[in-house]
Amino acid sequence: MAMSGRTSGRIDWVDYAKGFCIIMVVMMHSTLGVEKAAGAEGWMTHVVAFAKPFRMPDFFLISGLFLANVIDRDWRTYADRKIVHFAYFYVLWLVIQFLFKAPGMVADAGVTGALREFLLAFVDPFGTLWFIFLLPIFFAVTKLLRGVPWWIVWIAAAALETAPIDTGWVIPDEFASRFVYFYTGYIFAPVIFRLASGVIERPLVATAGLLAWAAVEAIAVFGGWSELPLVSLGLGLAGAAAVVSFSALLSRSHRLGWLRYCGQNSIVIYLAFFLPMAATRAVLLKSGVIPDLGTVSLIVTAVAVVTPVLFFRLVQGTRFRFLFERPRWARIEDRPARGLVAAE
Repeated sequence: MAMSGRTSGRIDWVDYAKGFCIIMVVMMHSTLGVEKAAGAEGWMTHVVAFAKPFRMPDFFLISGLFLANVIDRDWRTYADRKIVHFAYFYVLWLVIQFLFKAPGMVADAGVTGALREFLLAFVDPFGTLWFIFLLPIFFAVTKLLRGVPWWIVWIAAAALETAPIDTGWVIPDEFASRFVYFYTGYIFAPVIFRLASGVIERPLVATAGLLAWAAVEAIAVFGGWSELPLVSLGLGLAGAAAVVSFSALLSRSHRLGWLRYCGQNSIVIYLAFFLPMAATRAVLLKSGVIPDLGTVSLIVTAVAVVTPVLFFRLVQGTRFRFLFERPRWARIEDRPARGLVAAE
């Protein structure tokens, strides 16, 4: 008997996939930050390297998964939900990040230089916020291309991912690298849901497939082939399918509920992890209590994931809820605001 993979109206495997991906993203920033500050590598660098081909592709694929449900809405409603929504949180958390980074920027480049960096972030995001900046662009472009045959758009997006585009400007570079995965989630959503259902029905076959994928992924990554043209695209799509499959397997037993909860609040974690990550890194490296850099990176990752969730729960129902809940004045749609941040 097939399991539904649903809890309280949500699709469990989607939340597991979001949770897995956000932890991989936080792990990457935490590990690279620790290693840069220490001037050496730890064992976590190998985990981060293994996840690189699929970490962001799956995040964007999942973000496009439910787009078909809303893409035909009028532009005002669509823009409010998919563009203004993320723009509000980008600007808010850009200001918050800048307030913490400003002293260091002023020390390095002066007040004028710090202000220039802040203003530049409205066209070229700095730090960890580029995903929030790029996501509404994907939503807008996909709707604008609604009348173009899907296969033309997909081939063009795949060509952009394969092309050696490196302008040094975050937005065009990441757009070229990531749009194909977002569009794949949108166009091939029925196929992806069938894959998840098949995994739930045939877990042993799925497990064998995941082991085979992991072997190929490891060979490509540690053999130095993972970033070759077309190989990177293939690994990104295969890795996204692997994360979907792994998440579907987790949804069978409803275990690791904390991972599903992280997925339900993935954008909350993405917005707020930078400060606990930086603070924990500084404390651990200065104290020298834990000499192993891999373990330091793991602890920094855990704190950076847990702290935003605790803070999110703390501010619910208070005047500070605007940090994670868009207020009514920040809407262009006519109905009252409700609900929390979510990458639909």
